[in-house]
Amino acid sequence: DAGKTTLSEALLVAAGALRAPGRVDYGSAFLDTDPAEQRRGVTIFSKQAYFETGDLAVTLLDTPGHVDFSPEAERVLQVLDLAILVISAADGVQSHTVTLWQLLKRYRVPCFIFFNKTDRQTDSREALLASLRARLGGEFIDFSRPAASPDFAEELSLLDEKLLNRYLADGTAPSDAEQAALFQSRRLFPCFFGAALHQKGIQELLHGISRLFVPPVYPEEFSARVFKIGTDEKGARLSYLKITGGSLS
Repeated sequence: DAGKTTLSEALLVAAGALRAPGRVDYGSAFLDTDPAEQRRGVTIFSKQAYFETGDLAVTLLDTPGHVDFSPEAERVLQVLDLAILVISAADGVQSHTVTLWQLLKRYRVPCFIFFNKTDRQTDSREALLASLRARLGGEFIDFSRPAASPDFAEELSLLDEKLLNRYLADGTAPSDAEQAALFQSRRLFPCFFGAALHQKGIQELLHGISRLFVPPVYPEEFSARVFKIGTDEKGARLSYLKITGGSLS
């Protein structure tokens, strides 16, 4: 209930792939297409959508968040190039958040944090970040601040000895490429704040994805991983897969 589907729809709208977002609580969400999902107001099956931001072509996978449907989410985690872990700013880190974090760590998935529902937030941003560090462990840095601010550059430099020595010597802040390398190696976890229902913080998140994510280079030899089995309208079996090399006709 942190608002993953609402955030997914907000990203699609902000990127121009969707004209207007649906509402999970109204059963009109673009990504919650199953009658059971519309009736219960929760995501049960993982869904995919496509959008472009900057020079990136993105396949978005919206997963269930409820623990009852966690196997569906775990299968998707194995094919992600990056993850956005959504946390309700009103509720903070939940027990299932810790479970998902451990799975992302197991599969070595680079990860953004998006604190959603900040319009209902009671704790300060500093308190939310402190809770993250205490419960999850990791270098969580607030990316909603101006990139030119000295405290931001200093926090980033502290993540790497060479970057720190250079910063102390001449004040040079880590470049976008250096930040992307820290993110890709899971030494940096950028944090964003917003309210997806009201389209707040979405453009900043999209900008962060465009700036920090470097698409992987895949080999020419064909390989793929199936992450979901479904059926079409006529009952025929469908295999959803991610191509990790070559191409498939």
